Amino acid sequence: MDLKHISRAITDGRDRAGARSMYKAIGFTDADLKKPLIAVANTWIETMPCNFHLRRLSAKVKEGVRAAGGTPMEFNTIAISDGETMGTEGMRASLVSRELITDSIELVCRGQLFDAVVCVVGCDKTIPAAAMALARMNLPGVVLYGGTIAPGNYRGKDVTIQDVYEAIGANIAGKMSDQDLKELEDVACPSAGACGGQYTANTMSTVMEMIGLSPMGFNSVPAMDPRKDEISVECGKLVMKVLETGLKPRDILTRDAFENAIASVAASGGSTNAVLHLLAIAREAGVQLDIEDFQTVSERTPLITDLKPSGRFVAADMHRAGGIRLLAKRLMSGKYLHGSAKTVTGQTIAAEAESAVETPGQEVIVPLDKPLKKTGGLVILKGNLAPEGCVAKISGHERLEHRGPARVFESEEDAMAAVTAKKIKAGDVVVIRNEGPKGGPGMREMLGVTAAIIGEGLGESVALLTDGRFSGATRGLMAGHVAPEAANGGAIAAVQDGDMIWFDVKKRVLQVEISDEELKQRMSKWKAQQPRYPTGVFAKYAALVSSASQGAITRPK
Repeated sequence: MDLKHISRAITDGRDRAGARSMYKAIGFTDADLKKPLIAVANTWIETMPCNFHLRRLSAKVKEGVRAAGGTPMEFNTIAISDGETMGTEGMRASLVSRELITDSIELVCRGQLFDAVVCVVGCDKTIPAAAMALARMNLPGVVLYGGTIAPGNYRGKDVTIQDVYEAIGANIAGKMSDQDLKELEDVACPSAGACGGQYTANTMSTVMEMIGLSPMGFNSVPAMDPRKDEISVECGKLVMKVLETGLKPRDILTRDAFENAIASVAASGGSTNAVLHLLAIAREAGVQLDIEDFQTVSERTPLITDLKPSGRFVAADMHRAGGIRLLAKRLMSGKYLHGSAKTVTGQTIAAEAESAVETPGQEVIVPLDKPLKKTGGLVILKGNLAPEGCVAKISGHERLEHRGPARVFESEEDAMAAVTAKKIKAGDVVVIRNEGPKGGPGMREMLGVTAAIIGEGLGESVALLTDGRFSGATRGLMAGHVAPEAANGGAIAAVQDGDMIWFDVKKRVLQVEISDEELKQRMSKWKAQQPRYPTGVFAKYAALVSSASQGAITRPK
């Protein structure tokens, strides 16, 4: 394969003298320009711990590219912190940023005619965005995750950002003092790295290794572990091998690879956001994947990792226990994975799993014959409230049925105000609408509300449903991604205070107990709300975004 299969068009020949002159202005030589040009798409930003250290890792990636005979060129994208913007207007930007990051990687790689790319990612949306861009361009590439944060220590106990959000609810309920909340806040996030449990970032990191776009064993190395620098260099070298062999993302992103990815989410108790992101990646890759496929794979896959938000351990513990290789080996031994699926290293998933080393005495990844739950954590519910489906995460600790009166709110802020004012009672079903991809716009996560409910001690007696999303740190009986959303005339728009809502996880049902005739009559009077943003990026997104059941991707109408 011609290693400069794309970049020759910008660097070679008499007519490209102008381009070469400009490259030389910033230090590149004739020798550099004769080599393959490798993009290093860095999602560094100075606003959050998740991506704060990525400048360091990108520099190491470039070392590896140079050592392997390529010429690296780094560029940056934007990123939005879910954890910091949670519960604010800024959270609307989070899912929108996934599309913008994807577009920016595509634009720079196509515009600058790169031969291959390493995407260095850190937080929730940068990871799927990188995969979407690779799938869309089908350009040889590798995804490197910056790694998990170390756990904080609060009075001898490992803690994460989840504990802080739940402590806010406990403080509101009078169960935790202001001083104790401040003490927890000060220690929960001790360094750079993404949120520490099996929340969205670590879930999507797991997905990248299991779907084959990241080298197995690389992503799970914690952010500040010295080994992270070493594997960053190795990623730079690896992308040159990928280029030499001509391996492309769509060679890796097969239907089997997606089923492996879903199995890893189910087995690890991963975030419901994985449903949204995998649907989006599949559409970019041209692979048929539907929301029901998550139910099918989850039903046949046991939950075998004891990770937060519902379990005891954090992602760094899983790495020390044996990491994703050990998880893959467990799943392979039970025939829960397609072992012949390719990975970016050139080896199959089965071959990668074979080299797993289990730490003696580890309790994070349990044996297959003693699963935490016989089926995976993802459940797709349907019914008159969600004919296109919605997503719940069931770790095994939640009740499986709930029936209660609806408490309806038109926004997350309204719901949060009711929770903090102690207006939500045991048995209630909190309904938050107009927070979907279009209606939000941007499909905000409801961690502030769900954590406050848990913190107030209502987690075992209150359920929640929304056309918005949940954080990976959310726990309890919560159903998100309700589709169609309210802004598209979904049935959630017709729910009224006091309507009885029925959850049945075993039957996979989410119903409002009114007749079809009554539902139809209510919807005949429904009028769409005026857009929150008539112009700008949010208006563009709302005009182009698809249903959550299709991954909330943007497509020309």
